[in-house]
Amino acid sequence: MILLTPELRDQLRANDQARCDALRRGDPAPDPAPVVRFFNPVGAATWLATELDEDGILFGVADLGFGCPELGSFALEELESIPLPFGLRIERDILFEGKFPLSVYAQAARSAGSLIEGERILYKAAAAATGDA
Repeated sequence: MILLTPELRDQLRANDQARCDALRRGDPAPDPAPVVRFFNPVGAATWLATELDEDGILFGVADLGFGCPELGSFALEELESIPLPFGLRIERDILFEGKFPLSVYAQAARSAGSLIEGERILYKAAAAATGDA
């Protein structure tokens, strides 16, 4: 699977450019919703990304499954080159839609000790608030 379609790449690059422009103007950096989620199909690692710079470095939340998800940068090339059992590779969640700003996902993940559990809590709370629970 190709991890980034041209459309996803364009959205990630636009977010990176918006952040750079805001910082150049002295404005606070934007806090966009994640554009893409990557995951290990045979493990607990999960990544959400909001930006991609010109060098192929993504920015977002990384959770390698050790109980300490964090905001940071990670290389697209490294995600693409991780060998997994049975010939599998890191995958992109084709159904993912970022519903909250990245900072909300990051805080929920840190509080829960897991990005996946943090997302579950966020979506349950959002559903309860709208009466969809």
